[in-house]
Amino acid sequence: MTPLDLMTGRRAPLRLVIFDCDGVIVDSEPVANRLVAEALTRLGWSMTPADADRHFLGMTLTDMVPVIEARLGQRLPDGWKQGLMSTMVDTLGREATAIAGAVEALRAVSALGLPWRVASNSSHEEMRAKFACLGISDLVAGRVHSHRDVGRGKPEPDLFLAAAAAEGIPPAACVVIEDSLPGARAAAAAAMDCLGYAPHSDGSHLRAAGAVPFRSMFDLPGLIAAANGVAA
Repeated sequence: MTPLDLMTGRRAPLRLVIFDCDGVIVDSEPVANRLVAEALTRLGWSMTPADADRHFLGMTLTDMVPVIEARLGQRLPDGWKQGLMSTMVDTLGREATAIAGAVEALRAVSALGLPWRVASNSSHEEMRAKFACLGISDLVAGRVHSHRDVGRGKPEPDLFLAAAAAEGIPPAACVVIEDSLPGARAAAAAAMDCLGYAPHSDGSHLRAAGAVPFRSMFDLPGLIAAANGVAA
């Protein structure tokens, strides 16, 4: 199935677009991976940014902790998670950049008359820093959901269901834009269609989780418009 097939063959009219944050709107993962790799290397788990991406892409910092502790064979030092989070917020507030075409896609969805929301495993503090760095705080205001708002983050469906409930829209009328396996699995668990952003691969890992891969955020407005038979 192609992305266009997914969008034109929908079972219900599209009424809400739900965007992940990291790797979809904000190109924050290179920064986060670097910081995680540096922090874990200091603890004795020698790691590169590529290793961090492979081990932890799409995970909350809370979910990372037991994985790290199991690998190290010991509990993390008191305050380690909070310290890393503080470092991430500070650094991303200075270094975050936008995924090419992402901000344009947000504005295009609004221009099509569709509501959209952001649902992320990041904290609100981290997202505020990223969005401020990108200069889009006003654009996303009132639309943002963090895993801290719900009982469970991705890969559970809670975040996406909360975003849909905030707009009063059923899951079948939503589409999720994701780049990670936990996110694609969360969309599937929420019974929502998912477009998997995969700019550097064929997206087969996302397809295996139920998403339909696409390569460029610049293509997204046309795909969204096609869902309801509207010209982008």
